[in-house]
Amino acid sequence: MTAGLSREEAARRLEEYGANVVARERRTPVWRRVLQQLRDPLIVVLLVAAVLTLTTGDLPDAAVILLVIVVNTVAGVVQEVRAERAVAALTALSAPTARVVRDGEERSVPAAHVVPGDLVLLGEGDIVPADGEVTGAALLLIDESALTGESVPVEKAADADRPLSTVSAGTVVVRGRGRVRITGTGPDSALGRIAALMGTAPGLTPLQRRLARFGRVLAAVTVALCAVVLALGLVRGQPVELMVVAAISLAVAAVPESLPAVVTLALALGARRMAERHAIVRRLPAVETLGSVTVLATDKTGTLTEGRMAAERLWTPQGEATVSGSGYGPEGRVARDGHPVAVSDAPDLAALLRASMLCNDAALEPPSDGDGRWRAMGDPTEAALLAAGARLGLDRAALERELPRVDEIPFDSARKRMTTVHRAPGGALRVVCKGAPEVMLRPPVLTDPPDTRSRAADQAETLARDGYRVLAVASADHDETRLRSPDTWESGLSLLGLVGILDPPRDTSRTTITECRQAGITPVLITGDHPLTARAVAARAGIVAREDEVTTGDRIRKGTAGPLTALRVYARTTPDQKLDIVQAWRASGQVVAMTGDGVNDGPALRRADIGVAMGQRGTEVARQAADLVLADDNLATVVSAVEEGRRVYANVRRFLLYALAGGTAEILVMLLGPFFGMPLPLLPAQILWINLLTHGLPGVAMGAEPVEPGVMRHSPRPPAESVLGAGLWPRLLAMGVFVAAVTLVAGVWARETGRPWQSMMFLILGATQLGVALGSRARPGSLANPFLLLAVGTALLLQAAGVYLPPLRALLGTEPLPPADLVIAGVLSGLGHVVMHVQRRLFPARPPPTRTVPGPAHG
Repeated sequence: MTAGLSREEAARRLEEYGANVVARERRTPVWRRVLQQLRDPLIVVLLVAAVLTLTTGDLPDAAVILLVIVVNTVAGVVQEVRAERAVAALTALSAPTARVVRDGEERSVPAAHVVPGDLVLLGEGDIVPADGEVTGAALLLIDESALTGESVPVEKAADADRPLSTVSAGTVVVRGRGRVRITGTGPDSALGRIAALMGTAPGLTPLQRRLARFGRVLAAVTVALCAVVLALGLVRGQPVELMVVAAISLAVAAVPESLPAVVTLALALGARRMAERHAIVRRLPAVETLGSVTVLATDKTGTLTEGRMAAERLWTPQGEATVSGSGYGPEGRVARDGHPVAVSDAPDLAALLRASMLCNDAALEPPSDGDGRWRAMGDPTEAALLAAGARLGLDRAALERELPRVDEIPFDSARKRMTTVHRAPGGALRVVCKGAPEVMLRPPVLTDPPDTRSRAADQAETLARDGYRVLAVASADHDETRLRSPDTWESGLSLLGLVGILDPPRDTSRTTITECRQAGITPVLITGDHPLTARAVAARAGIVAREDEVTTGDRIRKGTAGPLTALRVYARTTPDQKLDIVQAWRASGQVVAMTGDGVNDGPALRRADIGVAMGQRGTEVARQAADLVLADDNLATVVSAVEEGRRVYANVRRFLLYALAGGTAEILVMLLGPFFGMPLPLLPAQILWINLLTHGLPGVAMGAEPVEPGVMRHSPRPPAESVLGAGLWPRLLAMGVFVAAVTLVAGVWARETGRPWQSMMFLILGATQLGVALGSRARPGSLANPFLLLAVGTALLLQAAGVYLPPLRALLGTEPLPPADLVIAGVLSGLGHVVMHVQRRLFPARPPPTRTVPGPAHG
């Protein structure tokens, strides 16, 4: 008896094959990649600012701006290259060699040399090199989960219906052997068609789109306002050269050149925190994208479920029972009416599971590498029966010694059952048969009365509706003369019971889906599995109610599924249909996160706004196509990642409020100052100094602000909302007007009383902005972000140094203030912190109320 190849071993061999093949991809010249990055509107604004700062001779500011541009460009190019490796991973999934029969001789050839018409020989552990038709098979069992999403390996046979007589490239033989006539290679194979679907590069993230729009608006407004300042100065008779330099300096001050650095720091910190939570970020912008997600499209096998088979429900004519436990190990229990039972307590259950362990070709491998996991060798469904028997207290080795197998009729996809014959201790022969209820629960297979068969059929239908794969088990003892012909083995049996088997949902699935709903995220299930199984898993996880509609790939293909965004569960889907579903949600204005682990998920992972792959059981194609890899294969990790994404977006908005309020204040001071008798309120060097201190370390430190309490109890921002939407424009204008008013009032008062008014305005304008930074904190009064406190304290000292240190005074054209005036300036500057704090309390920057994505509501 051969147990076959374990699913883990099949996946390992698939990875080894892929790792040894050099990926071939169309390479884009580096200069073209760099040019694409530099075309970003915000980067264009920074390039202009860099030129202007060089014109003014402000080398430190110019160096900072150019450094930010270089870092962002390099990071963008690296991310592009990584994203393109997804297509290369598909090439790596072809087996490096294949056994073919040509001219009557068997030979080994590179898989790339297999052509249509070749006869390929397959054995246990082989990767199918191309699509083909099965011409001969012996117990051929193929794991197609990476390609189709099916939880259970598929039996293949010649002359069967088409799905059972064809094989696809990239699938793995887990048991038996076969002969296959090749019908499709390269682009004509299943993998080739998936590769074609992955040709579309990922688009801009929501934050990138928002910042691009913001950059265009900012550039236009800044140029217009600086032109007005220049014109006003010239009208009032100021020197042309001075006003040109002042206008340029004001343009530089108005551009928040620290924004890319703030975004990068926030994303990097988010990526580090997510890594601590077992979420590995492959593209930094993905961190923020998660915070904008409105739809979570999840795969079933290994994502919502554990990625293994488990016998959960038992039924015998005497009653029902449940089986609990984790993995394939013997730890667990069998319970009836809520109470654990053993072999002696439930002879009917013992007989059912004893027969299930005897009529079985799988094996369980004990933990060997310290991870404590038992592994299934062979068919996972049969392995689940072995685990259930062990949890009742049965010993498979002892059973085989007591009832050794002497003959068998292997499982056949046409007969849908398997039969084994065992020598009983008294010399009789015991026949054990298991199979699909529709072929088992009828005469002459069973001799049970019609009432028993009817009850069993009703129970089998109930279990099937609940998403279980149902097996009926029967047996009988006969003398040797009765069993001389195999034709008589599968008749005259007595029903022992039914076993309900499924890939169980993870313990955390329902909690995770609930948290998604509380966060305003709509969960949907997209799987290649059976509709009943998909509905059952979705109902258990809380995605839909049991009576809700489930559509299939056939209905999508025929155009009878209706609007795709009105549904929540999609079953029997192909890779191109998964792509269509994701695209339909995106076209409706949603931000979609797609989770998956198989080759068939690759195109959808790449097209989604954020692709999330399973790190442990996921294929290399899925990992390379994804933006985020879950190292623990736990969907709950996505919720933690969403929280980090929302923190990043909140910090970007926090910085923009602070920086643009300061820029607005500086522009207003320069615009309105001349009307109060101040021809040039601030010198160009003073503007640039304030800009350097306020937009430098304090601005960047805002990217490290912690997450605000309750952030996961609100909906994500609407995808079409501007980065300055939801009331941020009025708030920053109000703060800009306030800071400008404080500065101008202090300047007018100082000028009227004979004080150094320009130095007073210089000190107050910078210090008040730093007070606004302190008032912007996510958690005021805490030490959650000490970097911001240190940065603001340092900037305040440097601002004061600009008034009192002789070298800086000479550079900036300032005068020292008397102690009394310094106290007055400090008090006025503190108003920035107070007003900002009050404004946050009166107008909290909360996300909008929970939105309902169009479509039916589900509990």
